[in-house]
Amino acid sequence: MFNKNDELELTISDLGTTGEGIGRVDGYVLFVKDTVIGDRVRVKVMKAKKNYAYARLVEILEASENRVEAPCPVARSCGGCQIQFMNYEEQLRFKTDKVYNNIKRIGGIEDFEMEPVIGMESPFHYRNKAQFPVGKDRDGNIVSGFYAGRTHSIIDMDHCMLGICPGGRDVNGEIMKLIKVFMKEMGIQPYDEKTGKGLVRHVLIRIGKTTGQLMVCLVINGKKLPHAEILVDALKDILGMTDISLSVNTKRNNVIMGNEIISLFGPGYIEDYIGDVKFRISPLSFFQVNPEQTEKLYNKAVEYAGLTGKETVWDLYCGIGSISLFLAKKAKKVLGVEIVPEAIEDAKVNAQINDIGNAEFLVGAAEDVVPEYFEKNPEAPECQPDVIVVDPPRKGCDEKLLETMTLMKPERIVYVSCDSASLARDLKWLDGHGYKLEKVTPCDQFGQTVHVETVVLLSKGNISTKKVKVDFSLEKLDTSGLSSKATYQEIKEYVLDKFNLKVSSLNIAQIKDKCGIKERKNYNIAKSESGANKRCTQEKEKAILDAFRYFALI
Repeated sequence: MFNKNDELELTISDLGTTGEGIGRVDGYVLFVKDTVIGDRVRVKVMKAKKNYAYARLVEILEASENRVEAPCPVARSCGGCQIQFMNYEEQLRFKTDKVYNNIKRIGGIEDFEMEPVIGMESPFHYRNKAQFPVGKDRDGNIVSGFYAGRTHSIIDMDHCMLGICPGGRDVNGEIMKLIKVFMKEMGIQPYDEKTGKGLVRHVLIRIGKTTGQLMVCLVINGKKLPHAEILVDALKDILGMTDISLSVNTKRNNVIMGNEIISLFGPGYIEDYIGDVKFRISPLSFFQVNPEQTEKLYNKAVEYAGLTGKETVWDLYCGIGSISLFLAKKAKKVLGVEIVPEAIEDAKVNAQINDIGNAEFLVGAAEDVVPEYFEKNPEAPECQPDVIVVDPPRKGCDEKLLETMTLMKPERIVYVSCDSASLARDLKWLDGHGYKLEKVTPCDQFGQTVHVETVVLLSKGNISTKKVKVDFSLEKLDTSGLSSKATYQEIKEYVLDKFNLKVSSLNIAQIKDKCGIKERKNYNIAKSESGANKRCTQEKEKAILDAFRYFALI
């Protein structure tokens, strides 16, 4: 075991999931940021535990063949680019291994096809969005830039090597310098996280890579920006400036954007393209930061969906409809679900401006909307989709949503993920409920960072659910009035009459699935009902099984 401030030499033999180098000395593990596999280094221990320690790189004694000189002057101090010291070919290998190993270790899945990673032609100057925190340095000067790794200390840096520079212009730098001059001259204070005082918290900048349109949104700790008209007049002179607004965030938390947007100039949005699909993007919209790679990612998702023009498709966590509209061009109908109301409004507009009429959008959390939709009418065509596409946030899918997805029994599930660990966890659940992982493709959306998008294809296999053994004799069964086409409503009425229990369509569907009963297109059920989206209790299961026997379903 080592102690804080100890210095030692070691060779980096592996990389952690967040890009830090891993070295070992007599079995003791040290994590060293800014190192590459093969580096021989001298390090200083910063934090020591019983079996491992975090150390700071002091000197590179012998550089790895995969090490490169980082072009960014603050690459080591900034927390944005974790692997800028690694050549791009090695970055792609690292990301491929990360996805593959997570699926095997966390997901416990061995048999699947790992397709080649989709790399970038140029892994710099690709981001169409920047969020600059604003604060003060020790001398009281206004600074903006990026947080140092694992801290909220701002590295004063307005230009980022990852930001789009249209026509070679450092647009982010132009905007941030102008805003800081305005704040200084008008006496406007940046926000202080420790005291909760000050006004300007962050500056959001979006750039339409294809259109050249610019958006600026100042996140403020209040409802008004003094002398806002002066700032607007200055920003309007920047070529491409299309929209300027304020985002109100008075909460003391780490969430950047507030929910209230105050327009100062422009229509409230900018426009850009992914492929030939046009999108309207507002300050609160989720829009992929790398449009060129996003087109490749979406094309792979559409390929995995296997669309012929006859399919009904759900797109869960659809944002402003970006994947939905790609799917709608080749599907019969697409239903998108997103929790952010403003994004859904953008999605509807995006469908209109692209003349796409076969996409419908629903607002709400996918884990609530989809089970409720299925609950109301489980035999509707929309509740028996051919394909479900899901692109959840980093935490992955709620189990209630995964269960409803499997009850809908789509032929294919296409899962797009920004976190391969939560993806692997969900793949394990889906694998245990009848969906086989077929193909996996990593897509590098975020060059110089440890992050990677992944798109996978799952196909419905032989569902190995537990069958319910029922002992009864057809000879002794009174078959008068039986119907092999019992409706959900008839089953509910039977259970209510005999057991005084209210069961839902979702309860019945769960037990049908458990018994291996195939859904029939000609079942009829009520158009609406108010059953709760809960897992069926043992008491209700027994009652439903009794109804199945009565109606000769089992």
